[in-house]
Amino acid sequence: MNNNYLNSHYLKRFWLVLLIILFSAVVIILDLEKFYSFEVLKDNRELVLSWYDKHPSTAISIYFVLYVLVVVLSLPGAVWLSIVAGFLMGTWVATSLVVFAATLGALGIFFIARYLLTDFFRKKTGSFIRKMEAGFQENELSYILALRLVPVFPFWLVNIVPALFGVSVRTFVVGTFIGIIPGTAVFCSIGNGLGALLDQGRMPVLDIIFEPKIIGPLLALAVLSLTPIVFKKLKKLKNR
Repeated sequence: MNNNYLNSHYLKRFWLVLLIILFSAVVIILDLEKFYSFEVLKDNRELVLSWYDKHPSTAISIYFVLYVLVVVLSLPGAVWLSIVAGFLMGTWVATSLVVFAATLGALGIFFIARYLLTDFFRKKTGSFIRKMEAGFQENELSYILALRLVPVFPFWLVNIVPALFGVSVRTFVVGTFIGIIPGTAVFCSIGNGLGALLDQGRMPVLDIIFEPKIIGPLLALAVLSLTPIVFKKLKKLKNR
């Protein structure tokens, strides 16, 4: 591999990183997040509903692109966007749209991390991390599902780690798509009832997902997704 190819390869990485940083900086500096906040929705409720009723296809397209960008750039506000989707479209239509957008955005980060960070990660990590990587790859889908179902780890982190551990694209997409459905449905259902909260001058409670009646089933599903790993470990112990 000649030096010209290497220089071109790393130059492309540099420009991609710079573009992502600049775009994120513009969003933060201009405080663009405020345009998809609770306060903006509260002050422009009727206007938003009226525009959506007149231009549903355009609204859904704009929303989808915005959600993908928010996820790809790991910007704050994805939860609010899920709630707004529920407010405009109802729980199940919103859940479907958000799951597709979030999965596509997550795949974007996955590819960026694999393209930009994998070589550096492999050079810097020791043998212990490589053993973890091997274990992760052996049980890819189980780990992805568990990480997605339990809303403890940041969404952006669960997008990056599988890329660094060599998880297949197919497993990442399937695990992400299925794993985020329950949590997404919770936030979209909150949005579906947002009109009543706005009438009362109240804000939705975002940490409702950590209430026992919701987090309990999610934890149970996460444990269930790890069952194949437990069976494999027990089988290995039995064959020793």
